[in-house]
Amino acid sequence: MVAMNGDTLHSIGELARRTGLTVKTVRFYSDQGIVSPADRNPAGHRRYGADAVARLDLVRTLRELGLGLPEIRQVLERELTLPEVAAAHAEALEVRIRVLRLRQAVLRTVARRGATAEELTSVHRLARLTEDERERLVGEFLTEVFDGVGAEGGFGGVARSLTPELPEEPSAEQVEAWVELARLAGDAGFRELLRGLAEDEAAEGVPGAVPRPGLAVLVGELAGPAVAAGVEPGSAEAAGVVAALLERYARLVGVDEADGSLRDRLVERVEAMADPRRERYLGLLAVVNGWAQPGSSAEVLGWTGRALALAPPSPGRVTAVGGWGRSSG
Repeated sequence: MVAMNGDTLHSIGELARRTGLTVKTVRFYSDQGIVSPADRNPAGHRRYGADAVARLDLVRTLRELGLGLPEIRQVLERELTLPEVAAAHAEALEVRIRVLRLRQAVLRTVARRGATAEELTSVHRLARLTEDERERLVGEFLTEVFDGVGAEGGFGGVARSLTPELPEEPSAEQVEAWVELARLAGDAGFRELLRGLAEDEAAEGVPGAVPRPGLAVLVGELAGPAVAAGVEPGSAEAAGVVAALLERYARLVGVDEADGSLRDRLVERVEAMADPRRERYLGLLAVVNGWAQPGSSAEVLGWTGRALALAPPSPGRVTAVGGWGRSSG
């Protein structure tokens, strides 16, 4: 059929084929006034002009992008421009995406942990915390760990390095990491562990002295090469590493190496440092803050603990001199 102006008119079936819509959908849009017939044939069937094809193509695209019929009608009737509607809808989608990321992170965490109904509520609450609420939670955690510890030792920088900062538009992975990190930070046992590590680190420092390598550095420096070389923890070579570590540690803390409590103290320190929660926190922190993953110290610390347990007592001793010490046979 041809309209009076010469344009070819299309039946609903033809319009459906040209636009990829179903006949039922085209009829619905026509009934809603989204697209109007240009004419009717003698039998009263609706016929549509070429502009209906373009109009329905736009409607289909906007619907696939999630716009509702009221918004689409406003665009078609030029009450709103297409850029205005696109901008508003893009912003709405951004909000929904953030919500979906939170939901995804909660569900992943619950699935991985096999959480109970009570844990699900807790995880969901942590995921929905505002920025101020997150800062308050982290602040309380770091205060409990570092407050009053080593006032002269500069632990403020350490606390800042342990502070998670979730970005404004986090990925689902970052949200998931934040949820687990927040739960870990709220664990009283974990707080006690970090508090003990901080106090030990502060006690091993000498106020006013030139900064010296901490225990973690000494362990990596002495035990790291042995682990890399495949040295067995119970071997004579491992015993030599233990003797060197005990001597260096005695210098670090300013005590006599012959002190029977020194080895026990070192074992306790290494075991605390090897607690998997500590390394897990650092890994989660890197994800939340977008940092590179830190290297794992678990293998070296584990080897050191076993070597300390298996090595025979050292025949040498260290007499404290000015906090550093000297060897004696």
